[in-house]
Amino acid sequence: MRQKLNFAGHESFHCRSLWLKKGYDFISSNHRFSDPSAVVDLGVGKNMVSSINYWMSSFGLATKENRFSELADFIMGADGVDPYLEDNASLWLLHYHLVAENLASIYSIFFNEFRKHQIEFNKSQLGSFIKGKCEGTNTTFNDNTIKRDIAVFLRTYIKPIQSTKNLEDIYTGLFIDLNIIEVIKKFDTDEIDWYRIVNKDRDELPIEVILYSILNNENYTQSISFEELLAGYNSPGNIFAISPNGLLEKIAEMTNKYKDITFNDDAGIRELQFKKRINKYFSIAA
Repeated sequence: MRQKLNFAGHESFHCRSLWLKKGYDFISSNHRFSDPSAVVDLGVGKNMVSSINYWMSSFGLATKENRFSELADFIMGADGVDPYLEDNASLWLLHYHLVAENLASIYSIFFNEFRKHQIEFNKSQLGSFIKGKCEGTNTTFNDNTIKRDIAVFLRTYIKPIQSTKNLEDIYTGLFIDLNIIEVIKKFDTDEIDWYRIVNKDRDELPIEVILYSILNNENYTQSISFEELLAGYNSPGNIFAISPNGLLEKIAEMTNKYKDITFNDDAGIRELQFKKRINKYFSIAA
């Protein structure tokens, strides 16, 4: 787990739906985000250039040295499976990486820790939890920086509650269609903005993405307990906010489809087992 927490770098811009492809093509053309011509080449303002660079790193698509990850080439390369992110499976995959990479700390904190404490929350409660994490890790923080990070985080997953003339702000939050976080109305408080995240069966979540998240976790061995898959750090249960029943159903689908994967439920011990290692990208591309 990364101990150094980071809540800045996005320049207060959430990641727009086409920014990652734009960033990939930019780097592919041997450009650098520090180039004076980056504003012209990307067709965005200076702060947006910095933001695209930040999101490319935070999603685990590119390093500071402008080197692509396997994930970047798999999705957006010349033979990429979904360069324009038209399939929700790609969005689930990117959501997983945004949390697991832990370069944008709020995503890991929220999905691995905060939502276990409360499923209904407001910005102030999330902010207090984050500040507590900063104090616990001796991370210097600024109140305004954390407030901006929370605002960007929420715009990534939900449509803005307030009306706005900027349609791009409404419809381009990358993970709006995943319906992970929802807006709720509480009538016993003056707080306007309340949110909820609950574990669901996630019928729309492809088993291939869950399998990828398991195979990508370096802490997992050939045998993984169901409890670890449900509630462990960077587990599919945590990151995808999936219910116990939903995860069991996904595992059943998985074992039916892949002969080298079995699930044992014997004497109260539930384990997912791999007879041999599977290529994490093969399952998604298949």
